[in-house]
Amino acid sequence: MVSERIKVNASDLQLELNWFREILKTRSQLNAKEECKYADIYDISPPYFNGSASDYALYIKKYELSFEERFLLILALTPHIKPELLDIFLVKNENTNQIYTEFGGKRGKTHLGFLPTGETAMFILAGSNLERRFSLQRAFDGMGLLARENILWLEETEKGEPAMSGAIMISREALELFTLGEDRKPNFSTEFPAKLLETEMEWSDLILTSQATEQLAEIENWIEHSGTLLHDWQMNKSLKPGFRTLLYGPPGTGKTLTAALLGKKTNRDVYRIDLSQMVSKYIGQTEKNLAKVFDRAENKSWILFFDEADALFGNRTSTKDAHDRYANQQVSYLLQRIEVYNGLVILASNLKSNIDEAFLRRFQSMISLPMPGKEERYRLWKNGFSNEAILASDIDLNEIADKYEIAGGIIINVIQHCSLKALSRKSNEIQLQEIITGIKREYHKNRRTI
Repeated sequence: MVSERIKVNASDLQLELNWFREILKTRSQLNAKEECKYADIYDISPPYFNGSASDYALYIKKYELSFEERFLLILALTPHIKPELLDIFLVKNENTNQIYTEFGGKRGKTHLGFLPTGETAMFILAGSNLERRFSLQRAFDGMGLLARENILWLEETEKGEPAMSGAIMISREALELFTLGEDRKPNFSTEFPAKLLETEMEWSDLILTSQATEQLAEIENWIEHSGTLLHDWQMNKSLKPGFRTLLYGPPGTGKTLTAALLGKKTNRDVYRIDLSQMVSKYIGQTEKNLAKVFDRAENKSWILFFDEADALFGNRTSTKDAHDRYANQQVSYLLQRIEVYNGLVILASNLKSNIDEAFLRRFQSMISLPMPGKEERYRLWKNGFSNEAILASDIDLNEIADKYEIAGGIIINVIQHCSLKALSRKSNEIQLQEIITGIKREYHKNRRTI
């Protein structure tokens, strides 16, 4: 059964396609110097979606899209929803036996129809008017609204080829929103090398020092009040747009969990980028990987969590060869993107001393997540077990917390180990020896002895 949301989206997009078809017809007549109803395509008024609740209409209203922006948006959508409308551009020039150069466009690898390019948009909107053509380039160079919002952009072209010959690309999120009415989150892929970080745990499950809790509260304040600070108080003249923080501490002390819970508490998506996997030995590839994340994240209010930050931000030595210069280039690029990103960026490292001092000055806060003390370890043990589990009478969590100085992540691993042991015995009783065995296993994994 077709949902009401899809119906209203389809209805409004059909009206927009009718407007688009009239523009194509008019441009064809004007180009051929035929008798025409309109003197200029800008005389063709777009449909007015009076009070419509379609996702497309709401987007147009929210951002007050101009004539050109609406046209570019429907042009980018057309190959996906009504590709036959563009067949008009497949007619061949009798002299060259190819489609007319001024049409631009290209064929896809599997798509049989016409894929519009920046040249296609300029031909339809500007014809041979050079002034219009030059101004239209702004829509794709990052200055235009749709480009800034990462709704559409031009496909990258081969070196030396005109930039406007790139196909007009529309984001999958925008396509699914305007058609299906679904605001889907991006999946991890080569086009988006980041994973959505989620947790079933709650803020109350996070065991932190009072200093770390206070510093995290500062980040919450920034999330809530940054818009007022930058715009209403006009601090955007002296402050950079985003917030940058470093979480550092030994493995298992809760850096990833802290990032996930901060997003959950503030109702923001957190995307985890593992820099140890992101960094490439191929020149330019690391920057491309990072660009894919930042370009998609811009203006989305996402929290970007860079794990294993040491992989890129480690202490640098003097530049001795091309490899060192390339490594410095990667770092410079990431710093540049981090500094202009208007959301929250969290870097995680096992040791603060691993991060170059020059980089640390760029961050507004540095939050230490040390090994938990006895009291914190006791709370981790106490809160970690299921309510369905029963502790054997000889288990003293206070004594275990005092004796074994281990991180919260290790405690959770031990709790899982002895809980599974109990279930394998068809029991819900946790036994002391199984806890000790689990701790020994964790010590052995980290090459430690009890």
